[in-house]
Amino acid sequence: MLVLPYLLVAFATLGYTKPVSRNGTNNDSDPNALQTCLTSKNVPAYFPASAGFSQLAEPYNLRLVYTPAVIVLPTTQQQVSDAVVCAGENNVKVQAKSGGHSYASFSSGGKDGSMVIDLAEFQDIQVNSEGKAHVGAGVRLGDLALGIYNQSKRALPHGTCPGVGIGGHASHGGYGYTSRQWGLTIDTVTGIDVILANGSHIYTSTYEYPDINYALLGAADSFGIITSFNLQTQPAPDSVVNWAFTIPGMYESANATTAVFQYIQSFAINDPIVDGKLAFGVHLDGSSFSISGTYLGDALYFNKTIAPALLSGLPTPSETSIKSVDWIESLTLLAAPQPLQEPTTTYNLHDDFFAKSVVVPSSSPLTTDALNSYFSYIIEKGVNAPNPWFSIINLYGGLGSVINKVLPTATAYSDRSALWVLQHYGYTANTGSPYPSASLDFVNGLNTALTSAMPDTTFGGYLNYVDPSLSAAEAHELYYGAETYQKLLGIKKVVDPQDVFWNPQSIGNS
Repeated sequence: MLVLPYLLVAFATLGYTKPVSRNGTNNDSDPNALQTCLTSKNVPAYFPASAGFSQLAEPYNLRLVYTPAVIVLPTTQQQVSDAVVCAGENNVKVQAKSGGHSYASFSSGGKDGSMVIDLAEFQDIQVNSEGKAHVGAGVRLGDLALGIYNQSKRALPHGTCPGVGIGGHASHGGYGYTSRQWGLTIDTVTGIDVILANGSHIYTSTYEYPDINYALLGAADSFGIITSFNLQTQPAPDSVVNWAFTIPGMYESANATTAVFQYIQSFAINDPIVDGKLAFGVHLDGSSFSISGTYLGDALYFNKTIAPALLSGLPTPSETSIKSVDWIESLTLLAAPQPLQEPTTTYNLHDDFFAKSVVVPSSSPLTTDALNSYFSYIIEKGVNAPNPWFSIINLYGGLGSVINKVLPTATAYSDRSALWVLQHYGYTANTGSPYPSASLDFVNGLNTALTSAMPDTTFGGYLNYVDPSLSAAEAHELYYGAETYQKLLGIKKVVDPQDVFWNPQSIGNS
C-alpha cells in the first residue's frame, strides 16, 4: 500500500509557525495562550487550577500518573477540531481518552503537559435496518452491548471488561470470546469519523481516505481523534453456554502442568470438534488454574460432546460450572463483579499495576521446553509472589477461528498469525503507593521464562495490553513489525508532520 497522491494535496496546507519537538516536549508553549485560544472558541476545558480537574485527570493505572496541560470535554466534533487546532498552534501534544484504560496511561498523554481530549460526551448508539451501529467514541463496552441489544437484538465481538471505552478497544484490536466466530472488534469497523491534525473532519472507510482508514485501524492514537465508529453487528445468539473448569494440583510439578497445557493446545489445534463457536482461555495466578470460555451453540451438545472431549485429557476438575444463558446474561456473568451498565460521568475504577503481553504465532505453538520453563518459573516464584498477579492465555487461533483470516495488509493491526495471546498482570491493593520493583521483575520474568526457551520464534505483543517499559523502537517492532511500521510512518509524515498526536510509543517517535 502506498500513500495516495491526494493525501499530499489534501494536507499540503498543514503547517505551524513554531518548532515542534518529536520527543514530546512542548517548545515555546504558553499555557495562557492555549487557554485564550480554547476560550475564544468556546471549547469546554479544565486546567490544573480548575475545580474538578483532579478527578478528571486520575488515570485507570495509578502507577503511571501524569498531569495534562488541559483536559478538554467536547460535546461536538467542531469543539474537538477547535481543540486540536489550538494545541497545534501552541505546540501541545494531544491524546484522546475514550474509557481511559490505557495500561501505559497514554490516555493521560503519556507525559505531563499534554492536551487530553475526553470523549465522555460522545455516547450516541444508533443501529440501522442493516445492522450497522453508529457508536460515539466515548461509549463503554457494557453500555455498547446493552444499547445495541436493546435497540435491535444485535451483538458485537468485544472484551469482557464493561468499563473499557470503544475508542481504544476498536482501534487497537478488541478480543472477546465471540472473536473466533465473528472477528475482533476492529474487524467490524466499516467507517470512522475522525478529526485530523489540521482540524479537518473526515469520514474514512475502505473506499474513502483508505490510507488514513488503514492507519486508524491499529494506530489511531498517532493519527487523529476518532469521534465515532460505524460497526457491523451480528444477530445476538438466543443462548450461550458459559463454562469453566478448575483444575487442581497445577503448582506442584512443572512437567505435569506442561502436559496439561500441551493437551489443551493440541485440542485447540487438532480436534475436529473445535470450531469458531467454541472459545476459551486459561487463567492462572499461583493458587488456582482454570480453563473457561463460551460456546455459541446448543447446551446439550456442549455437555454431551465438547466438554467430555476436552476433559478426557485433563485431571478431574475440582470445580465445574456450565450455564446456558441468554446473550446479555452471558456478558453480565463475564463482566462480574463489575455491572454491565457503566456510568458515563462518574466512572471511578482504578488499579495499580504493570502488565506485559506475548503473542504466540500459530506457526510456532508453545513447545515442551518453553512450557516447562514457564511453569517452573511460576512454581518457584509465582506461588509466593511479591504481589498479586495473574496470567490469562486466550486462544486466538486454532480450528475454526476467523481472526487470522483477515489479510495482514488490510489494517495496521497486522498480526494475523496469533495462536495464543498471553497477558501477564501484576498488581497491588495499595493503589497510589510506590509500585514494588520486585513485582516489576516478576512480571518481566514471566515473559522471559516463556520466550527465552523458544529463541528462534518471533513473538509479538498485543496493542491493547500496551507495555510502557518498551522503548519506542521496541514497541514499533513488537506491535507492528518493520513493514507495517514503514507504511504508517509514510502516512504520518503526510497527515501529521508536526507530530501533534504523540505518546511515548507513537508512530514517528524514536
